[in-house]
Amino acid sequence: MKLLDLQSNVSPDWKEKGYKLPAYDREEVKKATKEAPAWVHFGAGNIFRAFPAAKLQEILDEGSYGKGVIVAESFDHEIITKAYQPYDGLSLSVVLKANGTIEKIAVGSVVESLVADSAYPEDYARLIEIFENPSLQMVSFTITEKGYSLVNGKGEKLPGVEEGMAAGPGAQNHLMGRIASLCYDRFKKGGTPLALASMDNCSHNGDKLKAGVMAFVEAWEKAGKVGEDFVQYMKEKVTFPWSMIDKITPRPDEKVKAMLEQDGFEDTELIITSRNTYTAPFVNSEETGYLVIEDDFPNGRPPLEKAGILFTDRETVDKVEKMKVCTCLNPLHTALAVYGCMLGHTSIHDEMEDAELSKLIETMCYQEGMPVVVNPGVIDPKEFAEAVLKLRLPNPFMPDTPQRIACDTSQKLPIRFGETIKAYQAREGLEATDLTLIPLVLAGWCRYLMGVDDEGRAFEQSPDPRLEECKAYVQGMSLGSTGDVHKALEPLLSDASIFAVNLYEAGLGEKVEEMFAELAAGTGAIRATLKKYL
Repeated sequence: MKLLDLQSNVSPDWKEKGYKLPAYDREEVKKATKEAPAWVHFGAGNIFRAFPAAKLQEILDEGSYGKGVIVAESFDHEIITKAYQPYDGLSLSVVLKANGTIEKIAVGSVVESLVADSAYPEDYARLIEIFENPSLQMVSFTITEKGYSLVNGKGEKLPGVEEGMAAGPGAQNHLMGRIASLCYDRFKKGGTPLALASMDNCSHNGDKLKAGVMAFVEAWEKAGKVGEDFVQYMKEKVTFPWSMIDKITPRPDEKVKAMLEQDGFEDTELIITSRNTYTAPFVNSEETGYLVIEDDFPNGRPPLEKAGILFTDRETVDKVEKMKVCTCLNPLHTALAVYGCMLGHTSIHDEMEDAELSKLIETMCYQEGMPVVVNPGVIDPKEFAEAVLKLRLPNPFMPDTPQRIACDTSQKLPIRFGETIKAYQAREGLEATDLTLIPLVLAGWCRYLMGVDDEGRAFEQSPDPRLEECKAYVQGMSLGSTGDVHKALEPLLSDASIFAVNLYEAGLGEKVEEMFAELAAGTGAIRATLKKYL
């Protein structure tokens, strides 16, 4: 059983072994897409194949749409040359369900795969042809947040950016310059409208994409490389919708590979590219997923709402983001990360079998988060949280770790917990001082800074840009001997750049101090403190 076998004689083994196969004429879809492309996607990684491409397959299967998606990759060329082109874009989507079963779907919606680099002249010429075609409606992206940035951590322009801005449209090193140049090719061929839609997991992602592309456009106009008419085209006829995406797609898993091989499926090579991307002809993902997109497509779009993707206005996208990040998912992740590291856990799904930790996040979510949750209307917050708590976090297939989620915690606390504290301060009838479990998590993070687990053993803390600065506040403390807790923690707990509020002004500083002292009272104190407050 090989993916390319699906192009010709399909063995009955596929269906007998539970594989769902494309229910449409793929050659017809290829032909229609070649002649009048509608959707090109940049970023050929796992999230694209497991989610947007799989959703497109659904509407192809039901016969309500007849075109595929063209994928392009600018960062890691080997994804295209090793994981797409040898299989004619076909892939296997393996959905890992919380009950331990798997769903296997052969996905054929990706009908062309291109390297988005002028060093590959045939591929790049095809991209220009696609952008010049008035049929193109949507250009989407999953390139990670840093893919839109033109500067490094020090604020210095990345290699090729300055030269690209000076050179004008044409060969560009940075993807944002390439997109601007491809839009210029479209403008010269009649300037049909277009939507550039980020599907990356970052807040206000459309604005990040717009800032990157327009920086090139405006630099070119200033340098006299393009006219004001092109700038007006980009401002008036090209849109940058926001979106919220949420689906876990870990790297291809060895256990999944073994399961597929037992079936007789042969295309299971685990590919590690020279740029350290982990990919394969198959992709594994969790069963739950959400994609909410601002419906701002001036040249039309594929009818992806028929596959459950939600199209709405910008304000609602923002509300969905806040619901997830402030209440229903991200705060729960951080609570599990902090306490999981100190209690010796190495996987999130194992933590969900820990009675205290599962009760901590469930109670914190429903009793403290839900009274001030931002309700977007298109998704019910309680149903979203229920899926997180009952399906997603306990899923034994999801190999996520508290150590990974604990990265950059100082950067995450303001929105994940500070916004809820501020909402309690602002809402009539609610008092921030009534909160118990959110302060317990914040106290837990302060205890985490000591770098000693509940058994008194040292552990390695996860990377965080403010880790050394924050650790200094608990330096010299040891279990059972913390000294003057207020003197040590007051500068930290009053830092609104970390907590979004001064915790003392919110009436929570002393509570966090008291909880920290309990958590640091000796070995076993973390477990005992959790039991006390739960």
